[in-house]
Amino acid sequence: MKKSELDFTRVNTVITGLIVGLITGVVVSLFRWSIEHGLLLVKSAVGVLHKQPLLLIVAIIVIIIVGGVIGLLVKTSPQISGSGIPQVEGQLAGEFDFPWWTTLWKKFVGGVLAIGSGLMLGREGPSIQLGATVGDGYAHLTQKSGAQRRVAIASGAAAGLAAAFNAPIASTLFVLEEIYHNFSPLVWLTSLTSAVMANFVSMVIFGQTPVLHMVYTAPLPLTKYWLLLGLGVLLGLLGRLYQVVLLRLPQWYAYLPLPRYLHGIVAMLLTLPVAWWFTDLLGGGNSVILHLSQWQLGTGMLLLVFVIRFVFSMVAYGSGLPGGIFLPILTLGAVIGALYGHVMVVLGVLSAGYVTNLVITAMAGYFAGIGKAPFTAILLITEMVGSLKHLMPLAVVSLVAYITVDLCGGAPIYATLLERMVTPQAIQKHSYTDRLEVPVFEASFLAGHQVREFKWPAQSLLIEVTRGEQTLIPRGDTVLRAGDTLVLEVQHHEQALIRKQVAEMSEQPDVRTGD
Repeated sequence: MKKSELDFTRVNTVITGLIVGLITGVVVSLFRWSIEHGLLLVKSAVGVLHKQPLLLIVAIIVIIIVGGVIGLLVKTSPQISGSGIPQVEGQLAGEFDFPWWTTLWKKFVGGVLAIGSGLMLGREGPSIQLGATVGDGYAHLTQKSGAQRRVAIASGAAAGLAAAFNAPIASTLFVLEEIYHNFSPLVWLTSLTSAVMANFVSMVIFGQTPVLHMVYTAPLPLTKYWLLLGLGVLLGLLGRLYQVVLLRLPQWYAYLPLPRYLHGIVAMLLTLPVAWWFTDLLGGGNSVILHLSQWQLGTGMLLLVFVIRFVFSMVAYGSGLPGGIFLPILTLGAVIGALYGHVMVVLGVLSAGYVTNLVITAMAGYFAGIGKAPFTAILLITEMVGSLKHLMPLAVVSLVAYITVDLCGGAPIYATLLERMVTPQAIQKHSYTDRLEVPVFEASFLAGHQVREFKWPAQSLLIEVTRGEQTLIPRGDTVLRAGDTLVLEVQHHEQALIRKQVAEMSEQPDVRTGD
């Protein structure tokens, strides 16, 4: 491929990122604004209820109606249920597909009604799905398919998270690390461009102050780093508990004598007492994180806050309402950090001024353990807090929490949720040919061997090997190297199967010809 052609391709990629990022920034910012004002309206309504308790009957009727509306949206479009991240991941893997416009408007309306009503759900997962549908819509309207369509979807997902969190770098990495599972140059370039543009739109609307801007006195002294090890282990154990409970929720909800699409009404009614007694704990948790240091809570109250946030975020997510776990996970991490720090202060091993430091690092550690995405966790909290001084503590806590969850048998939560969604009935098969990109990692058995040494999947054709700036046409004697990206021609609906088969080839020596 000539250099001019490569540059032209990248210019088109940047243009795609800019357009998708601009539209996504507007859509997600409106989504974010609607949720924030909906939550303010709910808190004001709670104040009115305290003065006129008889209006509780009206409130219950409204809750049932709103829950019923959301339920009908979920019933007619099941793909809008939950966070949306597993759905986007499955769509990019070729597991299933969705109509972009229907998904877009129903996820928007359902998300605003569910999250804006005060349920302990996050806006970030739905924002990712909204961005992905914008990218899908752009691909549809510009008649892009295959790899170009997937790049547009991935860039929209990155833009959605960037607009929700004002963290474009972490958003790009999250898409590459957790959703797309590929560091293809075109994917990261488009995703970064889209994320930066969406973040710019969001900053114009909401200002330039970081979403979780927190003031602390000084960096944690090196002599106190041993405390981070204990915090990381605690986060890992509680993170594994979070995974276990979250994955069992559908079984528990199945005992209810109601159709699945109406379970949201139960979640909303159960949250009503929390709204009455603990109004400040409602919502995704952004305000809870920012007010932890101001509330000056004791150990008992912090423990109560953790229990309430843990239980009712599970109740909300398990109901299948449109809403995510991203921000609720960060909120729980912050509360754990505050609780751990307060105990250390009581024990006399830590100054009270460093509790905020533990709150910040615990957010990253909890997400790193549950999501099994430590790089994203570190960068995300760095961007959201607006300081680079936490990189070392963030890395220590994230790594310890990650390893702890791993030792407990935990898997990435979004990948696990996707596995449960993918059934023969859910897969929408398409007959068109597509391109599948598979990276060759350092420890891969493919590295250092010739193409002819392997039995490639019968339903695929290896058509390119991307090596840095070069694009090689593979021959039988072409030696694969770590860092290469293999480009295979496959049927769209077989992407996930072929990717799995190639992954097995990279791990097993007996897949070579003649072995």
